[in-house]
Amino acid sequence: MDADALTDARRTEWERLDHLSRARLDGAGVDELIVRYRAASADLAEIKTSVGESPQGAYLSTILVRARLRLTGASDSILTQAARFFSQQLPAALYRLRWTTLIIAVAFIAVAVGTAVWISSDPALVATLGPPDALAQYADESFTNYYTENPAAVFMGMVWTNNAWIALQCVLFGITGIWPINALVQNAIGLGTSGAVMAAHDKADVMILYILPHGMLEMTCIFVAAAGGLHLFWSWVAPGDRSRGESLAAEGRSLATVAIGLVFALFLAGLVEGFVTGWSLPWPIKIGIGAAALAVFLIYMIVVGGRAHRRGETGDLIEYEAGTPRLVAG
Repeated sequence: MDADALTDARRTEWERLDHLSRARLDGAGVDELIVRYRAASADLAEIKTSVGESPQGAYLSTILVRARLRLTGASDSILTQAARFFSQQLPAALYRLRWTTLIIAVAFIAVAVGTAVWISSDPALVATLGPPDALAQYADESFTNYYTENPAAVFMGMVWTNNAWIALQCVLFGITGIWPINALVQNAIGLGTSGAVMAAHDKADVMILYILPHGMLEMTCIFVAAAGGLHLFWSWVAPGDRSRGESLAAEGRSLATVAIGLVFALFLAGLVEGFVTGWSLPWPIKIGIGAAALAVFLIYMIVVGGRAHRRGETGDLIEYEAGTPRLVAG
C-alpha cells in the first residue's frame, strides 16, 4: 500500500474529522464524529501494518488523539485531582467510618483498661509477667527511656513505620473480618499489660502522660484503619442491591482512599511522638499539642467529611476514573 496515495484519497475525510473534533456538535455531529473516528482508526491501522512508522501515520495519529479526547474527555490535571482528593474524596471516606470508629475506640479502651485493672489488682498475676527487678526497671526507666533513647527523627521514623504496618494489616486483611479485630485485641491487651505493670509500681500517671500526646491521634488512626477493614468485610457479606463484586470493588476503592490519608495522619502522629512526647516541655503543653492534632483530624473527618458526604461524595473514584460498573437503559 502507498501511504501517500492513501493520504491523498482520505485527506478530505481526515480534515473533516479534525474539524469535528474542534467544533460545537449537535447529536448528528457527534454521530458523524464517531463514524469518522472509526474510519480513520482503520486507516491508521492499515498504514502501520503496511509501512510501519511514517509521517502520514503520525499526522493521522495526532488527529485521532484530538478526536478521542473530544469523545472521552481529558482527565483532570494532577493538581486538580489532588485538590479533589483532599477536599472531597478523603474526608467523605473518613466520614463514612465515623460510627464504626467510635465503637472500636470504646471497645479498645474497655479491653485495655479492663486488662490493666484485672492484672494490677492481683500481685500474683503481676508476678507472672516477669522478675520483680525487671518489672521495676521497666516502670522506673525503660518505659520513659523508650521515647528518648534514639534521636527524635530516627524515633519518629520507627514509630511511623510500625503504626503504618499495623494500619496496613487492618486494611489488607480486613476482608477476612477477623484480622482487624485480632490486631486490636492484641494491642489492647498489650497496652493493658503495660498499664498493669506501671500501676503496680505507682507509675500509672506517668504512663498516661507519656501516651496521651501522640496516642490520641495515633490510636484514632488505627481505629479508623480497623473500621475500614471491617467495612470491606461487610461489603461482601451484605452487598445490598449490588453484586458482591461491585460492592467489594467500590468499598475497596474507598478504603484505598482512607489508607492513603492515614499515611499523612500517622506521619503527624509520629512527629508528635518523636519531637513532643520526649521533650522537656510542661505536660499541659505536650497534651495540648496532641489534643490539637487530634482536633484537626476530627474536624477534617466530621465537619469537612460531613459537607462532602452531603454533596454526594462517598470516597469512591468518580465514574470517569473507576469505569461504569453496570450499564442501565432508561
